[in-house]
Amino acid sequence: MTTDDDRTAFITAMGDLLASWNLSRTTGRIYGHLLLHSAPTSLDTLGSALGLSKGTVSTSVRELTAWGLARTIPQPGSRRLLVEATGGFEQLLAASHERSRALIRILREGGDLAEDERARDRLTDVTELFESYVSAGDEMLRRARGGTGGRRI
Repeated sequence: MTTDDDRTAFITAMGDLLASWNLSRTTGRIYGHLLLHSAPTSLDTLGSALGLSKGTVSTSVRELTAWGLARTIPQPGSRRLLVEATGGFEQLLAASHERSRALIRILREGGDLAEDERARDRLTDVTELFESYVSAGDEMLRRARGGTGGRRI
């Protein structure tokens, strides 16, 4: 049987993990809370549940949305938003790929700016690493969608 203590421990663990990704611990706690609840949640409800101010919740939700970990749902006729954790591997991987593709574009531009061959080689190595990551992720997505006959994720 799941207890409130178990849920609190999970939410705390998510806060600690996302802090290691350079997101705030609060952002991670909000993400943990969202993952445990199926229905979209208001910012006020999140604040009450986690003992946070509305401003802190709003800032954290913007971070989660930017990372592709949550989405906001506007309420017709109101400025209020509901928020929910995004579902599934595909959305998370797609968001990660967008960030990686932006990094790849910048790294490629840096190749002409490097002061010598050693620096250019390092830029090339880093660029190729991220290109490989995106390529492998694209292959995983194709398999998940049934495009290559591979195992579904």
